[in-house]
Amino acid sequence: MTELLVLHAVRLKGFAGTADVAARFNLDTEQTREDLLDAQAYGWVSRSSFADLTGWTLTQTGYRRNETQLRDELDRTGAQPAVTAVHERFRPLNAQATRLFTAWQLNRADTADTFHQLAELAGIAAELHDLEQALTAHLARFTGYHDRFTRALIEAGDDPAWITGIEVDSCHRIWFELHEDLIATLGITR
Repeated sequence: MTELLVLHAVRLKGFAGTADVAARFNLDTEQTREDLLDAQAYGWVSRSSFADLTGWTLTQTGYRRNETQLRDELDRTGAQPAVTAVHERFRPLNAQATRLFTAWQLNRADTADTFHQLAELAGIAAELHDLEQALTAHLARFTGYHDRFTRALIEAGDDPAWITGIEVDSCHRIWFELHEDLIATLGITR
């Protein structure tokens, strides 16, 4: 199971340092480092640097390995119907969230719009709570999306970067990660 979580964390993050990979599923950082080195030896991950950032990414072989792990997990847990049902409920929320994130990025000057956008995002957070409950009844690794999203909304009261920023665990980043988690788990594309 730890191998699945490590590879899946790299997939969800896209590019992340060892500590961030470990933090995604509350894994031990030192053990995660060892697991990543093993995965690198198998050709499942690669380590690269850009400027002052160093991180891990999945290779194509790593994607295929993670896809197999996720398929096996669905078979073992019988979670396919539940995850499919959540994905169906997620799709209209995703359209709403995408519209809100785009509007936020394009027009930050209108205070009235900001208030309404934050209220809509709070509604999405409430829906996310129910989606997460349905998922975690079968797959505990989906735990935390609602708390992270809600925390980002609270932080946005002081710093708007928490809605769509890339340097923080923003609402947009969390939503994108959940979307990737759902489609990866189901073995479908966007």
